[in-house]
Amino acid sequence: MGLLSRKATCSTHGQDSSYFLGWQEYEKNPYNEVNNPTGIIQMGLAENQLCLDLLEPWLMKNPDALGLKRDGISIFKELALFQDYNGFPAFKRALVDFMGEIRGNKVSFDPNHVVLTAGATSANETLMFCLADQGDAFLLPTPYYPGFDRDLRWRTGVEIVPIHCTSSNGFKVTLPAIEQAYRQAQKRKLRVKGVLITNPSNPLGTTMARDELDLLINFIEDKQIHLISDEIYSGTVFTSPSFVSVMEVLKDRNLDQTQVWERVHIVYSLSKDLGLPGFRVGAIYSNDPVVVSAATKMSSFGLVSSQTQYLLSAMLLDKKFTKEYMSENHKRLQKQQKDLVSGLEKAGIRCLDSNAGLFCWVDMRHLLKSNTFEAEMELWQKFVYHVKINISPGSSCHCIEPGWFRVCFANMSESTLKLAIQRLKSFVSSIGMNSQGHQELKSLRRKARNNWVFRLSLQSFYDREQDTTTKVSFSYRPHFMSLSNIAATLDAAA
Repeated sequence: MGLLSRKATCSTHGQDSSYFLGWQEYEKNPYNEVNNPTGIIQMGLAENQLCLDLLEPWLMKNPDALGLKRDGISIFKELALFQDYNGFPAFKRALVDFMGEIRGNKVSFDPNHVVLTAGATSANETLMFCLADQGDAFLLPTPYYPGFDRDLRWRTGVEIVPIHCTSSNGFKVTLPAIEQAYRQAQKRKLRVKGVLITNPSNPLGTTMARDELDLLINFIEDKQIHLISDEIYSGTVFTSPSFVSVMEVLKDRNLDQTQVWERVHIVYSLSKDLGLPGFRVGAIYSNDPVVVSAATKMSSFGLVSSQTQYLLSAMLLDKKFTKEYMSENHKRLQKQQKDLVSGLEKAGIRCLDSNAGLFCWVDMRHLLKSNTFEAEMELWQKFVYHVKINISPGSSCHCIEPGWFRVCFANMSESTLKLAIQRLKSFVSSIGMNSQGHQELKSLRRKARNNWVFRLSLQSFYDREQDTTTKVSFSYRPHFMSLSNIAATLDAAA
């Protein structure tokens, strides 16, 4: 071990989180409708597989994009040679146009403010390197994406201080919660450099209200710190309320010529909206030229390949296709989410009201043996090893209330989702039966205990009555059953 770095041997990656452990168990025994129908169903992966059937036909209709050709002529050599890490101008223009369309063109983006990265993971880490030093802190509302413990902390040394949100208001961010987190960081002698949010939220599947965004902007303006808005699910909003980007709020408040304008940064990706996580396309958008310059230099450690940029440039520039794709994607997401929510409701399980994302935030507090995280982990293990479903416990998302789980629905077929719901229903029914039997046993024990106490009390009364027969009229005794009859009657009732 002495020959390796502390980074190589440290345990801050978060790989031991139940979020990652569930994946590992799934990979050992993955469900397959034909080859392994009793395997584990993966509901812990926020991946959008619902519209891949729309992407493949587009590729067939656009052979030049897939075949690395321009007007039928090969550009293989051009793409195969070294490219500047600034990225293809054509792709960056297509990307910002797509981002604007998702936001209803209420805000526009400058391609010169874009830094391309190998996915949102790289984008978030790069921003940490740009905005904070080792030992500095960022505040994050809980529950938050479990991977942030890795993405933001592992290599940067930046600390995460949670902004604790609760179910009492639907896990919305409040000023007292933010101020409490800020004070907590100060007690730990941490310099707070900013706040990071996911909007729409992972794992809640909700969009942030404008008043929440106003609150956050006011806070970072007052504290002179940064705000990172991870908006990689912005194109998954399938029902009202509509998505509001932090950039739109800044514009509406005429803050585009102020210092706070340069302290707000956006992370985006095509992994969720287009269902292309394997393409590793992420982006940082910042109005601070120093951040853009530094992040561009750092992006050389995680570039987007030339052929990927070329292919996606053609796809994103096909406005007719992207419009139809996003419309159909919203319909399928909404249906899949509705099927999950209604199926869980029939099993007596409710979900937080949601309007976006690839998952639901599911309330299973009533299934816990006790209101503890130990009970939550025990329930999660039953889901993985007995029910054969991998979902993410709320504790892996740093939720402070035991019993919440993130359940993904967009990475599977309709038939697989139905099977998963059926497994959950069966499990809940078995818990109900066991719980009913347990309650009946407790009731019987309680009755027996009460009977025993009653017998003792009655015996004591009878003994006292025997001792005072000269003082108590005998005519009262016929109103009492014999002790043996009383005992027999109580036993029969028990």
